[in-house]
Amino acid sequence: MSVPSTAEKIADAAEDILVNEGSDAATMRRVAEIVGVSAMAIYKYFPNRQALLDAVAARAFRRLSEAWGTRVPDGSWEERVFGLMDDFLDFALGRPHLYTFLMTEQRPRARRFPGDFQGGGSPVFGALVLLVEEGMRDGLLREDDPLEVTLALTSTAQGLVQLYLGGRIGLDEETFRLLCARTTRRVLDGIRA
Repeated sequence: MSVPSTAEKIADAAEDILVNEGSDAATMRRVAEIVGVSAMAIYKYFPNRQALLDAVAARAFRRLSEAWGTRVPDGSWEERVFGLMDDFLDFALGRPHLYTFLMTEQRPRARRFPGDFQGGGSPVFGALVLLVEEGMRDGLLREDDPLEVTLALTSTAQGLVQLYLGGRIGLDEETFRLLCARTTRRVLDGIRA
């Protein structure tokens, strides 16, 4: 096992703060205190706070994409769709500060629809695009724009998560997950062939 570099330790500390407290709490000074270096020393590895947060985002997306879709790799088409939804809910509800940072906070280098999502630009979103394309090829879904259909599917779940995290849905987590499944099923029923 290799010893993490200073840059990795800095990114780890920033990510830990972000996951536990949100991106506003991940200041250069705070990260430096945790790592045991001066705040100025961080600039040797990251030219500014945004570069550090961009590195945290890239690492987080890479980790998500590695695990995304492994829950039901050989299930039916619908089981795989709902497996991806469960992966999404595990992430969003299990690490709400990281979810908010990656998915809803404005960031200069955040991916933008549609350009950044075409051709697999987002491995996480792309996993569902591939399933939507498969569903269209197999006659399960009506022919349509796969990116926009995927956006319709993901936007519904993301909207529900935003309401839930904002305290606007008064359900326990298990009941909320069932609501997400029913809502996703309704969307799927509207796009079936």
